[in-house]
Amino acid sequence: MAPDLAACEALDRADPLAVHREAFDLPEGAVYLDGNSLGALPRATAARVADCVRREWGQDLITSWNRADWIGLPRRVGDKIARLVGAGPGEVVVADSTSINVFKVLSAALALRPGRRTILSDTGNFPTDLYMAQGLSRLLGAGHHLRLVAPEEVAGAIDADTAVVMLTEVDYRSGRRHDMRALTAAAHRAGALAIWDLAHSAGALPVDLAGCEADFAVGCGYKFLNGGPGAPAFLHVARRHQDGFAQPLSGWLGHDAPFAFEAGYRPAAGIGRYACGTPPVLSMVALECGVDTVLAADMAALRAKSMRLGDLFVELVEERCAGHGIALACPRDAAARGSQVSFTHPDGYAIVQALVARGVIGDFRAPDVMRFGLAPLYLRHADIWRAVDALAGILASRAHDDPRFRRRAAVT
Repeated sequence: MAPDLAACEALDRADPLAVHREAFDLPEGAVYLDGNSLGALPRATAARVADCVRREWGQDLITSWNRADWIGLPRRVGDKIARLVGAGPGEVVVADSTSINVFKVLSAALALRPGRRTILSDTGNFPTDLYMAQGLSRLLGAGHHLRLVAPEEVAGAIDADTAVVMLTEVDYRSGRRHDMRALTAAAHRAGALAIWDLAHSAGALPVDLAGCEADFAVGCGYKFLNGGPGAPAFLHVARRHQDGFAQPLSGWLGHDAPFAFEAGYRPAAGIGRYACGTPPVLSMVALECGVDTVLAADMAALRAKSMRLGDLFVELVEERCAGHGIALACPRDAAARGSQVSFTHPDGYAIVQALVARGVIGDFRAPDVMRFGLAPLYLRHADIWRAVDALAGILASRAHDDPRFRRRAAVT
């Protein structure tokens, strides 16, 4: 039998990570299960951004590029993220969006493997990664093509024409987790390179880019890194590849001497050449606050708690929601999934909207997937119990049949 509410509350009182919840400004009474889509607001962020606006911008004006080291934000925050993803100093830079960073690193990888034409990915990959690969292939006009296979078929599909294996470590719908180490090794044995999207990994689970010998990675700043809506993304380039290619978005801050204002482009050495335009300072200082909240905790402890929360969620749903058409859509084995659980239901969208109306915030992904993110910095065992209690009540009463829950909003 699954734990009751009192047992869950006892687990929370004994939780060594419970103190980190105080670092977030959470709405009273809400159960927030969407940190895998937009992380919660750190308490430090509003004051830090306000200081940047009022003092650094308002009083110090343009001198803050030096005085407050605005110019150093992309690498400084990048080095902090590097500590969360198993990369070294000078191997991560914060810049642009995930989509643009995919374009940059995929361009680099293809240039490093001339003569090969296949970009291999899986059918569960996030669409923006696939769209960027398709667009870049058309732009290059060199016969590159994107090949998609089922997630479990990736290793066997790598062949002598594979230039790049491009995968998202944690599937955004199901939460299924790829074996980064094994698939990177398989790519390298075939002479290919590996690009990893860490959008649902960074800040959620231990990542070891160096230990896996990953070539390139990209990631998102507004999910488990708690950087705020539209936060800048990051990219990783292994040091061995950094000077081998000048990425095509040759903006001025990727120049070797941007303030020399030369007419011709000379790429900076190292990770600096993967920058492009002027950094969005307000967004970057917010992202730094979010990254600091994750760095304050032990990543192994975060992972262990997220696995326990996921197991609890699955156990409660299967005990309390059986017979109502809901089905598990994520791996049952906690080690095989990321920091989320997913279920399917034909009325998934309406059910999620009914949950939101009750203060339980998850999200929906077409065609029928209900996702629930598990951000252990601020999520409690009792929150899981309350979420499933609300879900069970909705399914039993068919509250989701209310027409207002079936009207599709622009963002699902």
